[in-house]
Amino acid sequence: MATRVIGLAGRPGCGKSAVARALAGRRNVEAIDLDRVAWETYVPETPTYDRLVTRFGHAILSEDGRIDREKLASFSLSDAAARRDLEAIVHPAVSDRLDELKRSADKHGTEVLFVEGALLASSPHVDRSIFDAVVWLEASDETRRNRLRSDGREEHADRMDGVCPDGATIVVDAEGTLSEVVESVWRSIER
Repeated sequence: MATRVIGLAGRPGCGKSAVARALAGRRNVEAIDLDRVAWETYVPETPTYDRLVTRFGHAILSEDGRIDREKLASFSLSDAAARRDLEAIVHPAVSDRLDELKRSADKHGTEVLFVEGALLASSPHVDRSIFDAVVWLEASDETRRNRLRSDGREEHADRMDGVCPDGATIVVDAEGTLSEVVESVWRSIER
C-alpha cells in the first residue's frame, strides 16, 4: 500500500510542529519537518546553496561559510520579491527531496506521512502532486502570539501576514487543546 502524504501548513504559532509530533506517535505514521529538509538542500557545495548566495549575497553567510538562516530570513521575509525568489530557489529542491523521503516511507510500510511546512498551502513553487491532502491549521493572532511567546519565538508572529491557504486545502480550527486539534486533523483526512 502506498504511503498517504498529508501536508500540515499554517502561520507561525498555529501548532504545526506539536500536531506533527503527536500524530507521529501513532502506529505506522511518520512526520517530517520541511524546514529541516530545506536546510539540507542548501548546505555548502549544493546547487541550492550557490543559487541562494548568488541571489542574496555573501551577507547571508555565517563565519563558517554556511547559510545563516536568521540572516537569510531577514533578507527574504521582509520583501515580497525576495520571498518569491527564495521560494523559487528552495521549494523545488525540497520537493525533490520530499519525493525521495516518500519512496523511503513506502518501502518501510509507513501508512501516513505528515509533512509539516508553513508554506505548503500557499507557495506556487510547492509540488502539490506529492500530497494526498494539505491541512491548514487556523488559529487566531492572539492564540498564535501566546504560543510563540511561551516558546520564546514571538518575533515570528508576523512572518506570514497575508498568507492564506488556497481553495484545495482542508482548513482545521487549531484553537483547542493539542489533543483536540490532533483529533480534528485526523478526522479531516479520514474522509
